[in-house]
Amino acid sequence: MKQLGQILVEQFGVDPGSIGEALDSQVENGRRIGELLVQQKKISEDNLLKARSIQSGLDLRTTLPAEPDSFFIDRVPIGFLKKYMMMPVATSEECYIALAEPYYFQQLDDLTRVLQWDGIKTVLAPQEEIYLAINTAYDMGNRDAADQVLQDIDEEDPESILSEIEETADLLDDTSDAPVIKLVNLVLSQAVRDNASDIHIEPYKDRVKIRKRVDGILYDMYSPPKHVQSKLISRVKIMARMDIAEKRLPQDGRIEIRIADKNIDLRVSTLPTAFGERVVMRLLDKSSVLLSLEVLGMGRNDLDRFEQLIKRPYGIILVTGPTGSGKTTTLYSALSILNQPGVNIITVEDPIEYQITGISQMQVNNKIGLTFATGLRTIVRQDPDIILVGEIRDMETAEIAIQSALTGHLVFSTLHTNDSASAITRLIDMGVEPFLVSSSVNAILAQRLVRKICPHCRESYQPDTEYLTRVGLSLDKFGDHPLYRGQGCPECLGTGYRGRLGLYELMILSDELKSMILTTSDAGQIKKHALSQDSGMHTLRQDGLDKVLEGLTTLEEVFRVT
Repeated sequence: MKQLGQILVEQFGVDPGSIGEALDSQVENGRRIGELLVQQKKISEDNLLKARSIQSGLDLRTTLPAEPDSFFIDRVPIGFLKKYMMMPVATSEECYIALAEPYYFQQLDDLTRVLQWDGIKTVLAPQEEIYLAINTAYDMGNRDAADQVLQDIDEEDPESILSEIEETADLLDDTSDAPVIKLVNLVLSQAVRDNASDIHIEPYKDRVKIRKRVDGILYDMYSPPKHVQSKLISRVKIMARMDIAEKRLPQDGRIEIRIADKNIDLRVSTLPTAFGERVVMRLLDKSSVLLSLEVLGMGRNDLDRFEQLIKRPYGIILVTGPTGSGKTTTLYSALSILNQPGVNIITVEDPIEYQITGISQMQVNNKIGLTFATGLRTIVRQDPDIILVGEIRDMETAEIAIQSALTGHLVFSTLHTNDSASAITRLIDMGVEPFLVSSSVNAILAQRLVRKICPHCRESYQPDTEYLTRVGLSLDKFGDHPLYRGQGCPECLGTGYRGRLGLYELMILSDELKSMILTTSDAGQIKKHALSQDSGMHTLRQDGLDKVLEGLTTLEEVFRVT
């Protein structure tokens, strides 16, 4: 069998020197030569696939059926297919197994034996296509299972459900055949596959609604009958190690689960309402990869300025925005740039969303008195170079963070404000002296998340000039420029959007701005002055409109979040 590098040189014109460099890098970081060459833009992903097809002697399929037959989901665990990147495909014309890695011979034999597909044809396919096909097949299968579960719940006697709860306090003693346990498992697994950030269980007068938040928007999942509400919520509370007898007070808990190849941490919150307890579960994917600031959507100009700021030896950098606007992800991305062997980085967070090797992370625990303030006071005695405080919530935390910045530490933190200038007003409103704010704060980054246009159904269109005039946009800038939108397809669940990216407003505190803060805390005046300076600052909306012109998002999305 020919080496992949030889095929790339002979048939795809890759420079032999690039192959040699990739082989050297491979020894250092253990990554595969093809991945390295694609990353270095020495070859396209399509050509790499073609080269691997030639090397393995397998036919290449660049796409798999959009709605694959899920005949195998009861016999083959989803984790097995995802781990070894293989997908059984059966259509009216043919049957085959699609592989992303042709070298898992033993596992391929195991799969053909389970399916009784001895001698079946194998083909090579892109890893993304295989993952998508696997998720779609199990999702379709689970939808059928969910319909059956809801039917079982409907047919179950409400009286027997109530007596069951009264008899056994611990619902974990129930067998997994219990319809409610099946329903909870289905809701969790479907939410994880759809990359949902939250799951809501909402009780109303005559029904219960289960919803998921995907890319910032809530979508309905299921509406089980009202009589199952108590058992459904008790099941979640037991999993989160909460007190199921206490229904009058709010409670917080945590669940750790594994679904396929993902470790998921769920933060569970209950709230008593007029019609029963409302439950919200925030999903944190522990196995998710930290993204670079550029991938998150930060423009080149802002990125250059932000990277200079985070390399300063001391001072405070604040990231502001509402809950779920990606503040923590931005800070983690900044920390990953600074995470070097010679630097001591300590964080105090609630919760710890990503676990990063080389950084000491502390979890807030209000039950035992470990607040942001007490944690931060202890961190300062641990000889840190860089400190991350999850959120400045009160005067005490703000004062300690400022003192840390004034004594030679670089401090990162978040605030809940509408824009960058409002963060100054918020700190002064907390009771922090204006001269301390101007002495310690280096910069404030405001951000929002908008949905990205789905790349699979993206289309261009000419904007309506009347609409542009009504919303106050320049006809010169937008009138002749084609814009983009998503038509809606199975890939984006018919929404026209898939994934999210950030909008950013970076305000660097110049000497002039610091002097101004000593005389006024008016956010409007501070922002106006910052925009008038020749520093390259732009508002969240301006950044959003630039991304509309780039074809990354839509006008509707930008107006929705700004």
